[in-house]
Amino acid sequence: MTRSLLVVEDDGLIRMDLADTLTDLGFEVAEAGNADEALIALGKNRQFAALLTDIDMPGSMNGIALAHYVASSYSDCQIMVISGRYHPAQGSLPQGAQFLLKPISQKALLEALGVAGLKP
Repeated sequence: MTRSLLVVEDDGLIRMDLADTLTDLGFEVAEAGNADEALIALGKNRQFAALLTDIDMPGSMNGIALAHYVASSYSDCQIMVISGRYHPAQGSLPQGAQFLLKPISQKALLEALGVAGLKP
């Protein structure tokens, strides 16, 4: 299984911190600042083991819409939706997606990766 993850976060500092943490855990990380950039990365035929996306982002779609797109187009990709501002309504995330509240501790991130079957 690939150990490549796609991190989608519009706040550069949060994205960099999350990417650095995941890299330190042994994952290959691609970064995108919004859903439009994420769609470009996905279109390059990369096989991502997981998508970690913020909810509130500028661009053509928010993180929940991106999560649904990825769930329907890349069925093997695990999905983690993150936010410090919003709590998704019951049933609004794709089946099997996880929600993580910001700020994300390394412990919470490790637990979510473990649930997704992605052990560092």
